[in-house]
Amino acid sequence: MRLKEAYILANCCSPRDKDRIVGYYSHDNFIKVHRFDCANLSNVESTRLVQLSWQDIITENEFVPDSDFDDLDEVDFAIMRHHQHFGVDYSLVVADILGLDKQAVFEHHRKLRDMGLLARVKPVMMQYRKNIVKNKWIKHRNHTYYELTEKGRDYLAHKSGLKS
Repeated sequence: MRLKEAYILANCCSPRDKDRIVGYYSHDNFIKVHRFDCANLSNVESTRLVQLSWQDIITENEFVPDSDFDDLDEVDFAIMRHHQHFGVDYSLVVADILGLDKQAVFEHHRKLRDMGLLARVKPVMMQYRKNIVKNKWIKHRNHTYYELTEKGRDYLAHKSGLKS
């Protein structure tokens, strides 16, 4: 099962294709898909809830990764999942949060960027990392920030599909 680009399955309730679902329009411009009975939905702004059905959010095109998919290891996928969850971030923070060696994360970021799975973010003003400080903006400088690309999201979805 592959979701259309604007949708992400919520980790809290892990909806499956037989479950009744509802969407939550998040602050990072994605619609997070929850099970209809997810306990976390009781604490959200009701105006952000979106009625959904599986046929609305599943894409018909079956994704087949390039041959470079086999070059990825669990650290690569952990870093991509970090970017999927937190959005734009830089190597030192990713290393700290994931408990990895800083130099290794620099190298993995470079590898993932070269493969087109992450993209370097242009040095502009950007909102501070998700869930740290609300409504704070910082000047992007001194660090190379990365974000997940569409290809990166496709590879993560494919990896998740292999586990199901």
